[in-house]
Amino acid sequence: MVAHITTVAFNGIEVLEVDIQVQISGGMPAFTVVGLPDKAVAESRERVRAALNALGLSLPSKRITVNLSPANLVKEGSHFDLPIALGLLAAMGVVPADDMATYCVLGELTLDAGIRPVNGVLPAAITASARSLGLICPEAQGGEAAWAGDIQVLAPGNLLALINHFKGTQILSAPEPKMAEDTSHVPDLSDIKGQETAKRALELAAAGGHNLLMVGPPGAGKSLMASCLPGILPDMTPSEALESSMVASVAGTLEGGRISRARPFRAPHHSASMAALVGGGLKARPGEVSMAHLGVLFLDELP
Repeated sequence: MVAHITTVAFNGIEVLEVDIQVQISGGMPAFTVVGLPDKAVAESRERVRAALNALGLSLPSKRITVNLSPANLVKEGSHFDLPIALGLLAAMGVVPADDMATYCVLGELTLDAGIRPVNGVLPAAITASARSLGLICPEAQGGEAAWAGDIQVLAPGNLLALINHFKGTQILSAPEPKMAEDTSHVPDLSDIKGQETAKRALELAAAGGHNLLMVGPPGAGKSLMASCLPGILPDMTPSEALESSMVASVAGTLEGGRISRARPFRAPHHSASMAALVGGGLKARPGEVSMAHLGVLFLDELP
């Protein structure tokens, strides 16, 4: 028998579906993960083994093969822990394999079978909703996933609660969407005395969505006026807030799974590298340009 669990991989904010196939067969005892896993995914074997041991479950003394399909796509991140564990449990008959096939799963396991937050829950939830699947994610990010709309979300705090839910001995309640409370004071043009021409330019740039280049001597107030720009911009619409939060979710900066409708304001240091500005790196992450999407990108000391 081969158990199938659906999860995702990320290419920027693009979500790619990954089919995790778990087979338990005869032969020398082994636990192998194939399908171009990175170091974090390969190490999931030990986290899964320890988590199952914490629940009083031991792996069968057989050959266990986990295939991450498509095999030509590099799999990165620790969010493959939970789907691999559920695939094993389905193959062992602990949880029903048919029910597992209706969910997209992501989450990192601790050694005591807890489920830790991971990046990219919001775009994964939106993709699952588009494909008529439910979503299983960490408890701390249930409020984030609930923004995906009409989708069944299970957000357990640990693996035991999830197993009990599918056995019918414990029912997990659906999480509520969370909105961040904006408690920070954002300066606006009423905080600036004088500089009427510059303030007029800021208003025109805000109204038309234009770029703005400010030139002047040190101490003229350029940085202060730039920081006032988000204060005169309108709050984001629900669709804009969702779009901006998807970038933050992939970057891992969406605190507590709460979505904010405040415009982002990014002010990278003038010595920031090219990768920090436009994104990239060994494990590609959004840069400052992407993080400022639908908000303000302030490049101080631009030359």
